[in-house]
Amino acid sequence: MNRRVLILGMGGLFGSAAARSFRAAGWDVDRYRRGTDMAIAARGARWIVNAMNPPNYHDWANQIPQITKQVLAASRDSGASVMVPGNVYVYGREPSPWSASTPHHACTRKGKIRAEMEARYRAHAEEGRSVVILRGGDFLNAESPDTLMNRVMLKDLRKGKITALGKPDAQRVYADLEDMTRIAVQLAETEDHTPGLLDLGFPGTRFSARELAEEFSRQMGRDISIKKFPWTALLLASPAWELARELREMRYLFDMSHEIDGTDFHARFPEFTPKTLQRVVFEHLYIRGLKVVPDQGNAMSTQTIL
Repeated sequence: MNRRVLILGMGGLFGSAAARSFRAAGWDVDRYRRGTDMAIAARGARWIVNAMNPPNYHDWANQIPQITKQVLAASRDSGASVMVPGNVYVYGREPSPWSASTPHHACTRKGKIRAEMEARYRAHAEEGRSVVILRGGDFLNAESPDTLMNRVMLKDLRKGKITALGKPDAQRVYADLEDMTRIAVQLAETEDHTPGLLDLGFPGTRFSARELAEEFSRQMGRDISIKKFPWTALLLASPAWELARELREMRYLFDMSHEIDGTDFHARFPEFTPKTLQRVVFEHLYIRGLKVVPDQGNAMSTQTIL
């Protein structure tokens, strides 16, 4: 059986993790190179994984529709199924837990762009093609400096501080990329057998900034404080700094407790257990070379976590 996948955006967070997971599962992985003919690149592929986004949210209004148009044309030309990592921007301030049945009421410009993109994939699926939207929260990957966790939240961890971008007690959903892309591979094995759209939420790991700080404190054996993200400074930088403008638009998500409904996910993958907050914290300490202090009450050790 054909086990070739074309990955768009392999240099990004999801794309690089997907490449590792597909290769580990024995798939032939091809990398799409920007500027080349996508339809030609997709010929012979069973799946197109579209993880390609303009860096730092640059020019989404023009580039996302262009990328989507190319992907759909390549899928039609090659017969390949399409998989897209979805986010939660499309829901806006709709109450969670969010699921495939939650209305798309995006309240930001980027959310509306993503909702329009997903509508085009939905129409593509209605043509009798297989499309998977695997939806998760903010990405986690201890080894990547590009995640929000590493770039912002843990920037001052060695100084005994973590940064909260919103309310410290707001519980947010995160998607560990190792976990999420292993699920992507499992979906690729079977989901192209039944044409149509699968909008599947990945429930991931849910925690607040306060819970994160407490778990770092426990594992490091020292007090970890919480400091507020300097949104005012970001506002002042916005006129000249594109990324600052784009991040400000998403501020509401850091103040709003939310989660992804895992009902459909657990029905498909009843034995799958996402990484715990304890494991997430351990991995981020390990990659930094920071020592985990044994917890006498819980017998914390490298062996018990691994």
